[in-house]
Amino acid sequence: IIKTSGQSASPDWDVPEETPVAFVYNQRNYVVMLATPADLSDFAVGFSLTERVVDSADEISTIDIHQEERGIDLRFKIRSDRIDRLDVRQQRRNMVGRAGCGVCGLENAEVFFEALPRVTDQRVSLSRTALTKAHADFDTHQPLSARTRTVHGAAWASTDGVIKLVREDVGRHNALDKLIGALASNGADFGDGFVMISSRCSYEIIEKSARVGIKAVAALSGPTAFALKKAAEANIALYCRSDDEFVAVVSD
Repeated sequence: IIKTSGQSASPDWDVPEETPVAFVYNQRNYVVMLATPADLSDFAVGFSLTERVVDSADEISTIDIHQEERGIDLRFKIRSDRIDRLDVRQQRRNMVGRAGCGVCGLENAEVFFEALPRVTDQRVSLSRTALTKAHADFDTHQPLSARTRTVHGAAWASTDGVIKLVREDVGRHNALDKLIGALASNGADFGDGFVMISSRCSYEIIEKSARVGIKAVAALSGPTAFALKKAAEANIALYCRSDDEFVAVVSD
């Protein structure tokens, strides 16, 4: 948090940090993301899962967090076969992520069109009561947002709308990675609940959810067209808030 002074008649206000975070797997630089430097262990695990660097959290032997002069290094030890797979799939791409874009620097646009796994045969249905309850409680679980009014939040809620966990970040997809990492580290069942995201639903939100088997996503703003296409492909139930209520927006 950085405190900023306004005019003499205005109160001080807080702005969030945005720090370069480097992911280094088995001494190999992979990616640098701009992120809020909090819940970094969760970020490390969640990003590694949704980027398909590993298939499960237990494939990560160690995560060392190193504060460098201009950012933070997350240094991993993972299974050697996962590094081999990563080299083949990614062709050692050099990717630089930003808060508004998680795929800057990709050399091959075909990665956008890789088919997502179907998370369920029968698309789930969330009740209006559950969605309304989760939304009503969402703000109380976002302390950083309360101070800055700048960051995004990603919440995990039970199917009856009880919020179990929230993570925050300047990037919506970073917040989701942190949430996924925290849940995976504690052995949560990704099929038993739903994600609520504090922003529009971009395709990254759907892709990351599909990679770990999340069956439903609720967004507080509208989706992009590509997000709709991807949600239908993965058979993820997608709800977006419009005119003070949530509506299902994925068509068969």
